[in-house]
Amino acid sequence: QVQLVESGGGLAQPGGSLSLSCTASGKSLHYHVMGWFRQVPGKEREGVSCISPDGNTYYLPSVKGRFTISRDNAKKMISLQMNNLKPEDTAVYYCAAEGDLTCSGWNFESWGQGTQVTVSS
Repeated sequence: QVQLVESGGGLAQPGGSLSLSCTASGKSLHYHVMGWFRQVPGKEREGVSCISPDGNTYYLPSVKGRFTISRDNAKKMISLQMNNLKPEDTAVYYCAAEGDLTCSGWNFESWGQGTQVTVSS
């Protein structure tokens, strides 16, 4: 079993930046795809970005060029650097593990509790 804890998030102005981090504890995730998802009330959860153990990535088209995912296997951590934020990026962001690079939430087994990201002037 793996536990995932997100940190970061908060309030940013449009055009601003925020960074999210997710630390895993429990079993090793060296060989698992990890990722970030987001959900707005009343809407379906969507895969924002996912990363494989060897660094292959997936990005939601609307965040490509603005968000960057990275991972540190030694620290059991992934991060999401979010630049040029837009109001439509406002959501609860979740860290997930044990999935695949389709970055579909249905394929991920472990989830964090989520952290709020609000983009507003």
